[in-house]
Amino acid sequence: MLFTIKWLSNLFPEYKGPISDAPIDNVITDSRLETENALFIPIIGERFDGHQFVYQALEHGAKAVFWDKKKELPEHFPDHISLFFVDDTTEALQLLAMKYREEINPKVIGVTGSNGKTTTKDLVASVVKSSYICHYTKGNLNNHIGLPLTILSMPRDTDVLVVEMGMNHFGEIEALSRIAKPDYGIITNIGESHIEFLGSREGIAKAKLEITAGMKKDGLLIVDGDEPLLLHEQTGLEKMTCGYGKECDYQIREVHLSIHGTRFTVSRGGEFSIPLAGRHHAKNALFAIAVAEKLGISSTEIKDSLASMENTGMRFEMLKGKNGVSIINDAYNASPTSVKGAIETVKQLAGYEERVLVLGDILELGSHAEEMHASIAEVIEKPITAVLTYGEKAKLISESVKKNRRDILCKHFDTKEALLHELPAYFHENAVILFKASRKLQFETFIESII
Repeated sequence: MLFTIKWLSNLFPEYKGPISDAPIDNVITDSRLETENALFIPIIGERFDGHQFVYQALEHGAKAVFWDKKKELPEHFPDHISLFFVDDTTEALQLLAMKYREEINPKVIGVTGSNGKTTTKDLVASVVKSSYICHYTKGNLNNHIGLPLTILSMPRDTDVLVVEMGMNHFGEIEALSRIAKPDYGIITNIGESHIEFLGSREGIAKAKLEITAGMKKDGLLIVDGDEPLLLHEQTGLEKMTCGYGKECDYQIREVHLSIHGTRFTVSRGGEFSIPLAGRHHAKNALFAIAVAEKLGISSTEIKDSLASMENTGMRFEMLKGKNGVSIINDAYNASPTSVKGAIETVKQLAGYEERVLVLGDILELGSHAEEMHASIAEVIEKPITAVLTYGEKAKLISESVKKNRRDILCKHFDTKEALLHELPAYFHENAVILFKASRKLQFETFIESII
């Protein structure tokens, strides 16, 4: 049980229908979900109105409903359903999440950044749940709807809540931070994601630092110590840095990569390993190590948990394809920084004769799009053997490489079918293929065809 209908009535005093100690076990915004004892909150979007699906929600087990006061009630609405009238259903969802979080009062860890949010969240949760009852964001439910739903799926005995915070515009992280009230805030890095809306890397840093807006006064901010834009901002909070630089509080000193993962040593704590390949993933793990030590988790527990962590899909996911080809599925999303990081990792993997990059468009770059796509070519060099691109802007990558690297095969494809037809040439045990593009290009369809 999350709470009772009577508890809800104290928070939302305008209602009709029965008010009792009947339990609410789930809070949902999707009427298609079959759940018992649910509170259904109909969200109004640009192209949909959840109020239209209230009967479907009731059929699937909803026992209570929020209702926008401005909307007419359907005729013959069931008398046995508890109906709460609110000014705005999205704001009511957020208020409910805030009040429920206050009641449970877990330690809260908030994770944001341009790249690596979901992986860092997974690493943090993996370590924390070794010693505490931990609830955390599933997938990447990290926006103004997803974060409240994450809080409202938290069991009452939760000790630590780990939430991911995403955004496209100024003010969004601040709103999420005020709902979650983090004890610990993590900023993984500052890249170029959403530069179309935020104007510059300085603007992106400002937006990410909004995580401090709702943090507790005695909270700890943990940031990328290799990013100057995060080092000099005065937030009034204790700050800790993680990275490769000598000035970092937690410094990575040695890194060893393989197709199976990354082994690295840290200035505090010795050697660690994670089942994710990449120097950037070592830094993501460093955030988990830092916050875990603050929570009093032992070094042994931290090392064991990191070594066995489970990663959210399509984020540098290692797979085997046809004829034993190694596949790196990093197709969930992309920014110039994350694409370059993934390419650097492929270059460092040992044991492959062919290293193939399948790259697509990077979205939300605005007027910077052409320049930033072309900049990807700066890190494409031997031992990369082939670059295959798809997408209007991705063509700039293969064209830029072709101008400067005649020893690397470069091909651009106007259709997915044509690119897919090219791939079997690389289906053998001595090849590794990286798939990387923004989410809307759905590069996972390539991978589904070849594994």
